[in-house]
Amino acid sequence: MNGVQATGRTGVRASALDWLDGYAADRAEAGLRRTLTARRPHEPGIDLASNDYLGLSRHARVLAAAAEALRTWGAGSTGSRLVTGTTELHESFERGLAEFLGTEAALCFSSGYLANLGAVTALAGRGALIVSDGGSHASLVDACRLSRARVVVVPRGDVAAVREVLETRTEDRALVLTDSVYSADGMLAPVAELYAAAREHRAVLLVDEAHGLGVRGAGGRGLVHELGLAGAQDLVVTATLSKALGSQGGVVLGAERVRAHLVDSARPFIFDTGLAPTAVAAAGAALAELRERPGLAERVLDNAHAVATGVGALHPTSAVVSVILGDPERAVAARDACADRGVRVGCFRPPSVPEGTSRLRITVRADLGGDDLARAVEVIRGAVA
Repeated sequence: MNGVQATGRTGVRASALDWLDGYAADRAEAGLRRTLTARRPHEPGIDLASNDYLGLSRHARVLAAAAEALRTWGAGSTGSRLVTGTTELHESFERGLAEFLGTEAALCFSSGYLANLGAVTALAGRGALIVSDGGSHASLVDACRLSRARVVVVPRGDVAAVREVLETRTEDRALVLTDSVYSADGMLAPVAELYAAAREHRAVLLVDEAHGLGVRGAGGRGLVHELGLAGAQDLVVTATLSKALGSQGGVVLGAERVRAHLVDSARPFIFDTGLAPTAVAAAGAALAELRERPGLAERVLDNAHAVATGVGALHPTSAVVSVILGDPERAVAARDACADRGVRVGCFRPPSVPEGTSRLRITVRADLGGDDLARAVEVIRGAVA
């Protein structure tokens, strides 16, 4: 057909992408259509939607470090980490974060998503088994799909189910995946029990600390550290620099031989442009601030407890407070009602959460004062009434 699209009886050329219109209509009818909303640089109101848990993304120290890195190193890293994309900043930050979290080594990726993709695909692969907690983040889910390993998904937090799968496996290598803090509702995963199960059955446990770093543990060192598992054998930790550290990027932490293996074989590390030096410097400054102000993590939990108590939500174990409303359209309407009154909150709908559990997802920051918290509680209660 010489590249010319087929023409129907009406004379209108059909497009191979016409199915998108029906897909969009179905999502709109189900209340699941998503839109982008651009925010202004200094938007008024109370922000309970971002993941800037410690309020450090605009901290003067963090901004100054990023600006200095911009002047020194330029706007980008200029290449992959194996070519020109590794700077002195990268290696210094990796050493500092590994020491802070009690692990041998760390390796930065361009995002937390890519850190999970890189770690899982490099540590599993064809002929291996992955046992994935049903509450794992989408990045771990996608990593499973790309791994070429046999994947078994168990119900969220079901340690017995993990043991059963590991006991009956035929594969030599096995990897167990979980978030430390489930992202949708902020509840804690049974990390210690999962680690015990993995060790008993010669498996590696990978824990995503995206929502634990800066919030749980002594001085914000995360749930793994809080449980006394920092640096434990056959344990790998991933984290993001875009939440409590207020910057951008991801990291994998573990034994030095794990880091070396990722440098050799993790495709999202090898073939992606390295994390920009400005982001590394910002994360490093945020980490320094957290070291000097260990009470920030406790402040996050105190503020989360105050908000949860005020809106009648479950007692939080992290920065996340979840108000389940059920219907997706009701959740969107409540979110918009909060925004109209100057309080920004998140809205999670399927497939981010199970059907029938659409919710407001409130993320609390360490830098919020009592007046802001009281105002936020008032607005949220009115929106969900």
